[in-house]
Amino acid sequence: MKLLVPTCAAILMLHAASGCTNLLVTPGASAEGTSSISYMADTGALFGTLGHYPPTNEFSRTTYDWDSGAYLGVIPGFTENGTRKETYNVIANTNEHGLSIGETTFGGNATLAGGPGLLSYGSVIWVTLQRAKTAREAITVMDQLMQAYGYTSDGESFSVADPNEVWIMEVVGKGPQTKGSVWVAKRIPDGYVSAHANQARIRAPLVTDDPTTCR
Repeated sequence: MKLLVPTCAAILMLHAASGCTNLLVTPGASAEGTSSISYMADTGALFGTLGHYPPTNEFSRTTYDWDSGAYLGVIPGFTENGTRKETYNVIANTNEHGLSIGETTFGGNATLAGGPGLLSYGSVIWVTLQRAKTAREAITVMDQLMQAYGYTSDGESFSVADPNEVWIMEVVGKGPQTKGSVWVAKRIPDGYVSAHANQARIRAPLVTDDPTTCR
């Protein structure tokens, strides 16, 4: 008997601000019963790169803007209930627990872009992968990070997947004078495939009060 173990894969990472495409596959839509997300950037400049964030229990984490490489600042290390914890191992856009996060940029209202803070969309992805185990936990962690340390990027549509479920989380800033973000997240129903490429996908009629399907 062949045992299929649920996995979550991110197929290529990295970014061209106006040229990313994500494909999201839920376990019920896969012949192997696994979830997966693809993350493709329309640029040859990034081919062959593979980032690695090994586990660490450092007191702080330096952050940079993903697109420009500009220094943003320093955020505190990973803690839980006041206790410092070791971060999770991250290779590319997937961590040791099978959590994967990708994105595409939709821009949105220009007046809400580039808020003050220490986290660009890339920093949000990788810091979250170091601190969360599941897709739902990742959404919570992303929110906590952006509200606490600020979100500096344009509107982003994030793909968030673990071995069991797949979500889209869409984020905009609060403008250049206000720290934080505004966001909504929607779970892709099991058995379905979704895709997004530089356009927000979540619409008001899809929003519900059920936290297992919408946040």
